[in-house]
Amino acid sequence: MTSSELWTRATADRYDSEESEMSSAAVLGPTLAFLAELAGDGRALEFAIGTGRVGVPLRERGVPVEGIELSEHMAAVLRRKADEDTLPVTIGDMATTTVPGEFTLVYLVYNTITNLLTQDEQVECFRNAARHLAPGGRFVIELGVPPLRFLPPGQVAVPFDVSERHLGFDTFDLVEQILVSHHLTHDGGDGRYRRDISRHRYAWPAELDLMARIAGLELERRVADWDGAPFTQDSAKHISVWRKSA
Repeated sequence: MTSSELWTRATADRYDSEESEMSSAAVLGPTLAFLAELAGDGRALEFAIGTGRVGVPLRERGVPVEGIELSEHMAAVLRRKADEDTLPVTIGDMATTTVPGEFTLVYLVYNTITNLLTQDEQVECFRNAARHLAPGGRFVIELGVPPLRFLPPGQVAVPFDVSERHLGFDTFDLVEQILVSHHLTHDGGDGRYRRDISRHRYAWPAELDLMARIAGLELERRVADWDGAPFTQDSAKHISVWRKSA
């Protein structure tokens, strides 16, 4: 077991509805095209596959997909969409759990590497990806750039969503590189808000590149989004691709 926090049944059951925008064609179209191109004629392994937001439609595009998922509740939601023969899922953590065979692509999307709350565990995640990759295979991560530029002296929180239904802000421990996301979600018409908190360890692109080198991977490409826009100092996130030597 890693330091990742477990998703509860209630959280898993409402995940897809609360992340409906991330499942839209506008978001998923470029994501699936990017990943399918890298997978080629080989197999893909998704770390922290969750409810199958990406894995299920990628499998429907013809890419053989397997998954590793820590939360049995999240995997149970995925299982409503695809059976075990169509999309096998192994319950376990993404830093140490292994599945049989080799893959041309291992991927980890939507900031999920930050669920590992120590640097050592994140390094082991890279090593685990390399362990599963065939020679020449790629490891892909989608991750936000830590928004510390928005944190002036004396301020401890950065808002990331202020809408009618949801208020979200992040607080930071700059020593331990721990980000805590605070969510206040309006659930119904009674005026009440549900509060959720999750912890994450943020990492800079250069730190990830060093983790990749430790695992025997080399940076092949870094872009700002799934459409391939250039990554710049103003980019809010990055899609990074590391390659295992042939």
